[in-house]
Amino acid sequence: MTTDSGLVVILTALNLEYEAVRDRLTDLRVHRHSAGTRFELGRISQGGGRVALALAGKGNHPAAVLAERAMAAFAPAAVLFVGVAGGLRANVRLGDVVVASKIYAYHGGTSEDDGLKARPKAWEIPHEADQIAHHVARTGDWRQGLPHGATPAVHFGPIAAGEVVQDSAISEQARWIRQHYNDAAAIEMEAAGVAQAGHLNRALPVVIVRGISDRADGTKAATDEKNWQPTAARHAAAFALALAQEMINERPGNRAGDVSRDRSRTMRMTNRNIATGSARVGVQAGQIHGNVIVGAAPDRPIDLAASIADLRQHLKQAHLDGRLDEETYAAAESELDAASECLSDDEPQRRGGLLVALKRLRGLVADVAELAARLATIIAVVRGMS
Repeated sequence: MTTDSGLVVILTALNLEYEAVRDRLTDLRVHRHSAGTRFELGRISQGGGRVALALAGKGNHPAAVLAERAMAAFAPAAVLFVGVAGGLRANVRLGDVVVASKIYAYHGGTSEDDGLKARPKAWEIPHEADQIAHHVARTGDWRQGLPHGATPAVHFGPIAAGEVVQDSAISEQARWIRQHYNDAAAIEMEAAGVAQAGHLNRALPVVIVRGISDRADGTKAATDEKNWQPTAARHAAAFALALAQEMINERPGNRAGDVSRDRSRTMRMTNRNIATGSARVGVQAGQIHGNVIVGAAPDRPIDLAASIADLRQHLKQAHLDGRLDEETYAAAESELDAASECLSDDEPQRRGGLLVALKRLRGLVADVAELAARLATIIAVVRGMS
């Protein structure tokens, strides 16, 4: 599957984390997965990169399933899990942001006669993502838009991901963490699941970004009363979206000056019609995607079947991008199926049915300029067939 270099998936566990991310997105539209998961597709307010946002719920297992689902549906450039966590170091203040340099699945172990032995499992942040995250942290631009006076720091360190909420400094679990994972900067419940999903998807970049809302030491109720959860969530969202935009900018073909080989990338260009007098303009094109032939050459016949198959792929991508809603996409697929069926039939009378199906399809996708342009070319070819 071709990676969409302009889209990053962001998942959250809690609704307040979801809202913190959502508040920084524009042009939002709903994308419904066939299994019922509802994503919202939007653009980053500062930068314009695209984001697919979903609420995964609490726990490593739900996070893994939703991450896998998002990876399959969108083929994103990266997946970020964003939200709050408990801090484990004295120098990590409430409201600070922690980016996971490593993720520990700390509940792995074996119980023996002389005690519980750790069987650690860990995932490191990909090198390029780590470099980009440090760059975003250094510039400090990500703090723009935060309340006046808010200066949260960014820390890079391991995050411990388990299956329970830790709110004690003296419990057996707290002692276990200190003994076996004493370099952890924060503790939470979803990172291991998302990291495993990324590992199984050809090492798709996964980055965990957490705002510190409590100290995991028995004072959670007090910090929650002081609204540290929404504050930490806003800080994490601000950093994560700045990171997402920078990761999109740094993808091959998206960097300033790069010429992408990805046909889906839009080239910024303008045309100027300089025809004067009685001159006629045959074709004036701003963007051309894929193989477009205007006027069939005798030695190069148009492959309608290939053109329709190519159109189907772009139709699917438009649906994944949120440019076509579920109902419109289903109707468009139905018309494409009808067109393909007519095309496979050699009877001349079926050509009229092919044209009708293509015209109906054009009406469905008229708002998507790229699809409408492709269809116009195909329709022109069908009309020109003897």
